Amino acid sequence: MKTRIPRPQSDVSAGVGLSGLAGLLVWIAICRNWGLIADAFSLPGPHAPLTGPNAALAALLFSGTPMVLWSLLVDKVHLRPSTGIDWSNPRPLRDVIDISITKIAGLWVTWSVIAFLYCLGRWYWRGQYLFAMDLLTDLAPLLYLGAIPYVLWLDRVLVNPRDSSWHFGAMLMGRETYDREEVFHHLRGWAVKAFFCAFMFSILPGGFMGVVSLDWSTVPLNPMALSNATVEFMFMVDVQIAMVGYLVTMKPLDAQIRTANPYLGGWLSALICYPPFILMGGGGVLDYHVNTAEWSYWLADYPALLWIWAAMQVVLTAIYAWATVAFGLRFSNLTYRGVLTNGPYAYTRHPAYLSKNAYWWLLTMPFLVTSHSMTDAVRNTVTLGLVSAVYFWRAKTEEKHLLAADAKYREYHAWMDRHGLITSVLTGLGCRLGAHFGRNAGSGKSAELHPAE
Repeated sequence: MKTRIPRPQSDVSAGVGLSGLAGLLVWIAICRNWGLIADAFSLPGPHAPLTGPNAALAALLFSGTPMVLWSLLVDKVHLRPSTGIDWSNPRPLRDVIDISITKIAGLWVTWSVIAFLYCLGRWYWRGQYLFAMDLLTDLAPLLYLGAIPYVLWLDRVLVNPRDSSWHFGAMLMGRETYDREEVFHHLRGWAVKAFFCAFMFSILPGGFMGVVSLDWSTVPLNPMALSNATVEFMFMVDVQIAMVGYLVTMKPLDAQIRTANPYLGGWLSALICYPPFILMGGGGVLDYHVNTAEWSYWLADYPALLWIWAAMQVVLTAIYAWATVAFGLRFSNLTYRGVLTNGPYAYTRHPAYLSKNAYWWLLTMPFLVTSHSMTDAVRNTVTLGLVSAVYFWRAKTEEKHLLAADAKYREYHAWMDRHGLITSVLTGLGCRLGAHFGRNAGSGKSAELHPAE
């Protein structure tokens, strides 16, 4: 009997994300019932549901605070060696002041360059991005000034205070020897935060407003309305929890960016999935929606199928949101911030990509078109297939990055190949196909394949 090897322990406990989700649900309930609450306590201000952008920003506190508290009080992440902190032996301030000044200078220059690039990008100053730019403009003084006490405090307890921010500052000052690799690590990490924070802030208010203002009374009787409402809720959860992850890349929470993806393919495959570089939008190179009508149009005469299709979409979106919640404080594209092995990541290495792409196929049904044109049907189907291929590409570049970064991820990667409910099946299928084609080619050998869902 084959012994089952235990799954590698996750760097993030399930309680982190679940506590954040609970806090978010509490705030949504408050916002939806704010009119009643304001009436009951005779509060000033609007006596109506709180649907504005400030309420969406407050949701970050309601979801982020429980996750931080759980991480510190229950998981005690601040005591892990991976933080690079030794709390027991703080240095005198005079011993680190020069290091801290160099680091603060590096951070201030980095943020100033990011602000300049925001100004250059015209897309940041129209549409939903305007909210993000206004917010970041308001937060800038707090960021610049807050860095001073934070860096001075943290450098006293860091085992090695000369981190990547210091190396960038040292390069700018030209007084001390710096490590080029550390400089590139600093720049890649802040490039990730700059790009994705602006995007996430821009979509934050819309999703939150949609959930808070939704009239649920008409939803249960209509499969399409139920699917749309539930999916919108799941995507809102995804955005809120992910936004917290981008904001708290802090060493005391063991949530720092340990490495950002160094491979060009990783950046290309990720950026073409987001504005302004997105290729899947209307009229884009990978737009698969030409003359499509989505699922409810084609299944309108089949009530049972409508409910089944709606249920499948809800389940897939729930898996997608679960994949983000499982990250807790550590969600971020293109970065390594620890190894996640629980939640949906116990079944497949890429649950978000797998569920998202399956959802798109169910939602769009690209092989059915209102024009009754075989050409349109083939084009849409092939194009959505290419979109799925992009996500396969993203998965492989992420695996390449993580396999090089951490032995623990290599252990998890190998465990999933053997025991992951989904990954092991696909790995076995890939091996059998490789062996089959290898025999047909007369090679006598088969290449071992490791599909990334």
